[in-house]
Amino acid sequence: MKVLVWQWSRLGGPPRFGVLLARALAAQPNVSAALSLSRRAQLPPEMMAESELLVDTYRTVPGFIGRVLRAPLDLPRLLPRVRAIGPDVAVCAQPGPLDLLMATALRRLGIPFVVLVHDAELHPGDGMPLQMPLQRALCRGADAVGALTGHVAAALQAQGLAGTAGRPLIRVSHPPLAFDMPQRADRAPGPRRLLCFGRLLAYKGLDLLQEALLAVGPRDDLVVRVVGTGPETPVLDALRALPNVTVENRWVPEGEVGDLLGWSDALVLPYREASQSGVAAAALAAGRKVIATQVGGLVEQLGGRPGALLCEPEAESLAEAIRTLLAQPPDFTPPADASAAWNEMAATLVQQLVPVIRGRHAPTLADLSPSARAP
Repeated sequence: MKVLVWQWSRLGGPPRFGVLLARALAAQPNVSAALSLSRRAQLPPEMMAESELLVDTYRTVPGFIGRVLRAPLDLPRLLPRVRAIGPDVAVCAQPGPLDLLMATALRRLGIPFVVLVHDAELHPGDGMPLQMPLQRALCRGADAVGALTGHVAAALQAQGLAGTAGRPLIRVSHPPLAFDMPQRADRAPGPRRLLCFGRLLAYKGLDLLQEALLAVGPRDDLVVRVVGTGPETPVLDALRALPNVTVENRWVPEGEVGDLLGWSDALVLPYREASQSGVAAAALAAGRKVIATQVGGLVEQLGGRPGALLCEPEAESLAEAIRTLLAQPPDFTPPADASAAWNEMAATLVQQLVPVIRGRHAPTLADLSPSARAP
């Protein structure tokens, strides 16, 4: 089985997700994988070098509109490049606005494809214009649609996009995301370092964090960093006014994520809604404790994990979780085995790709016996 993984986002966790998925698929018996990334993806050079098919995407909304208008010209150039890779099946590793171009090429070539969905609905303030209509059109054209949590799976089924006779639902999990972190000796005495990292948007519950820190009160044993990018709001100003709290409203480059995780003792996810969390996945791989609200897919992702403290999406419940953290010894949790988790996820995905291929091709192409095509 040869799998083409494509992920055409530039920023954030999805490009890394695509690289790690392709690596894990390639490690499966009798499976080979090819990778297609955006030429503008913010990834380390060694990850970019793994892409067999780099594509030009966009940086701005006008750039996106221009790429859409150019699609009829881009398709003839994309077709031979995909044909040369020769995949049996393709996997969209979290969709973006330009993925219908690849879907059209795959349809022309008779190659089935699967879409792994991160968000079934846009969170307030997230996304590009028309992103959800484009995502749903992509899913309606797919041979199967996958979800990383039961929360998202239920939403996709309610939308009629997955779990139908012609479009089965694929279930996999979101493995831990490992970043290169600085070497750190045993923790020196000092205040507990709590990190809130990610998009600084309303649904991330920054108001809950501000109210919870007020309830906790000034403490010499706690420092908090709120780091990410978003609009300036009164909530950010209120957080800045709290003692021992700093707010850094800026984009965090890929190469700095490991340093942020290395600084922290624990991460706080005070979200009001969530599908799942790449930040939580990074915290698990880094061996950091996590305080998170019980919303969306976070319960499924973090429930039962060592070092995870789950609370209600209410300020007092969040404050109590912070107090509980401060009462615990200032140690780290064992890092999750990210490599093993990715291999397990890829094995589960491969099992569910077999019937997708059989539905489009002769069964022998999907057969995972030793006679099948190997890497």
